[in-house]
Amino acid sequence: MEIITWSLAAILGITVATLVVDFIISAPTASGPESDHFDGKRFSNPNNSKARSFADILKWALNGDKGVWRQVALHEMPYHTRPEPPSPQSSEALFTFVNHSTFLIQARGLNILTDPIWSERASPFQWIGPKRMRPPGLHFNDLPDIHLVLIQP
Repeated sequence: MEIITWSLAAILGITVATLVVDFIISAPTASGPESDHFDGKRFSNPNNSKARSFADILKWALNGDKGVWRQVALHEMPYHTRPEPPSPQSSEALFTFVNHSTFLIQARGLNILTDPIWSERASPFQWIGPKRMRPPGLHFNDLPDIHLVLIQP
C-alpha cells in the first residue's frame, strides 16, 4: 500500500511541476485588431491546422517514427557563390542563407552576419556538442568583408 501512495504522490508531483513550468514559460496573452488568423485574443494557423497538445508530443516522443537523419557529405551539397551585394544607394537587401541560423545580410553597403557557425560542431569545443548534419551553404573564404556580426546569446 505504501508503494502505491508514493507512486501516486510522484505522479501528482510531476503533473503539478509540469503545469507550473508550462505556466511560467507560456507566452503572454495578446490583444489587438482581428484578422484572418487572429480573433483579437488568440492566433490560429491560416490553414486551420490545430496545435499539438503536450500529450501528442509525449506520444510522438515515446512511439513516433522519428525517421532517419542522414548526414550529407560535402560533395553532395550545392554551395552558393560569393553573392554580389546590392549597391549602397539601393533600398534592396540581399539575404543569403548559410545554415541553421546563419545568414549573410547585405544592405546599404553593409555586410551583416548572424549567428555564424562554420565549425563541425555548434560548441566552443570540437569534441562535444551537436555535430553538423549539413555543411554551410557558403564557404567561409567566399564571405565578403563583414561589417557587423550579430550573435544570439
